Amino acid sequence: MWKLFKKRETEEESRGLFQRLKDRLSKTRKNISSRLELLLRGREKIDDELLDELEEMLITADFGLDATEKIIDYLKRDVSSKKIQDINEIKVKIKDIVYGFLKTPERAEIGDLPVPYVILIIGVNGTGKTTTISKLAHMFKQEGRSVLLVAADTFRAAAIEQLRIWADRVGVEVVSQREGSDPSSVVYDGLSSAISRNIDVVLIDTAGRLHTRKDLMEELKKICRVADKRLSGAPHDIWMVLDATTGQNALSQAEMFNSALGVSGIILTKLDGTAKGGVVVPIAYRTKIPVRFLGIGEGIEDLRPFNPRQFVDAIFE
Repeated sequence: MWKLFKKRETEEESRGLFQRLKDRLSKTRKNISSRLELLLRGREKIDDELLDELEEMLITADFGLDATEKIIDYLKRDVSSKKIQDINEIKVKIKDIVYGFLKTPERAEIGDLPVPYVILIIGVNGTGKTTTISKLAHMFKQEGRSVLLVAADTFRAAAIEQLRIWADRVGVEVVSQREGSDPSSVVYDGLSSAISRNIDVVLIDTAGRLHTRKDLMEELKKICRVADKRLSGAPHDIWMVLDATTGQNALSQAEMFNSALGVSGIILTKLDGTAKGGVVVPIAYRTKIPVRFLGIGEGIEDLRPFNPRQFVDAIFE
């Protein structure tokens, strides 16, 4: 995982945060681990009938068809080679496979990256995008970073005001223009301000809906071109916010935006209120986009850097 933040948690803090993660993922864990335990209970051998039932269970637990087929293929291979002989080894093997899907290479510390570091936040309306931006701003501030928000969602009536309210709560500034302004113009002004003030991190809010999908993608591409014109290489990251409660629709959104823009990170929100957290698996498997953060509640502290091992343990224990 990209070590975006400098803070190192103590062992006690880490245990507490993991327990909190488990608590918030309880619905997903019930949908996956409890059903898996029930499926395996009382079985004495690993046969085609068990693997067929397991495949159906994983698909209905939002693992997606492609990722599920790969998991079953791995299991069949290990059963055939006798690497797996005990029914109780099935769950351990699935955990290892899923961890492999979710694990991504580490990246440099933000201190080694450009200043200002520009992150474009994208996603359809209703995913919690603006709230997530405020949580990210809070996390950066906790690390001693200076943060500037850019209100480039100029099409939605309350978007600018909503971002200002959150900015006041977090204690950061916002660059904005009037409703209906050209979003690229707002981004240009925002980057100019960040450069002149030597801001560490710029978070850009964007629209999640225009008249057609093509219009939205073209607008976002224009924002990227203008950002690069003002600051070479910007935006340095494009993070997409997805609502976990939408299940497989979240995967479709990720693929659509990634095809148009090249998404560099996923932030999955509303995991505390859904049993569909398994959708993390097909998103990571199909798109190969690293999952960066998980939203596990409405509080300002309820955005956690994604830890693949902790996530797998939390949904399978």
